[in-house]
Amino acid sequence: MENTGNNDLSVHIGSEKWHQAAAYFVRMKVFVLERDIAIQNEFDSEDHDETVYVVLYDNDKPVATGRFIQMEEGTVRPGRIAVLNDYRGKGLGERVVKELEAYARTKGCMASEIHGELSAAPFYEKLGYTREGDSYLEDGVPCITLEKVLI
Repeated sequence: MENTGNNDLSVHIGSEKWHQAAAYFVRMKVFVLERDIAIQNEFDSEDHDETVYVVLYDNDKPVATGRFIQMEEGTVRPGRIAVLNDYRGKGLGERVVKELEAYARTKGCMASEIHGELSAAPFYEKLGYTREGDSYLEDGVPCITLEKVLI
């Protein structure tokens, strides 16, 4: 199925079971099957019934996702940003991050902190994030913490 463009996709933000399944589908394809991250590491204690996910849908097909986690009061930690291979290069990752940031603002968050793969740092920097501290390994992958003020 061809992507008909970024604007033709619908977005849903929530924690319904069907919606969580859509988010897991994208993460399973991208992180577990494509990137070889162990399934036990990909799906962790932050994935529970109340967890909120952003999913972009091409008709009924989930094609991109991100997870919303509120840290201490006022800080969001967007995570597990993933876009299916056929939909990359179309601005969907950026749209997921912006949707997560907008949702975070409605929850009173003033800052965003991402634990991103080192290779993804330039992507987040284009969205206004700055690197904080040194790189580290997370699930065997080199990562860096990036921060952004949301207000």
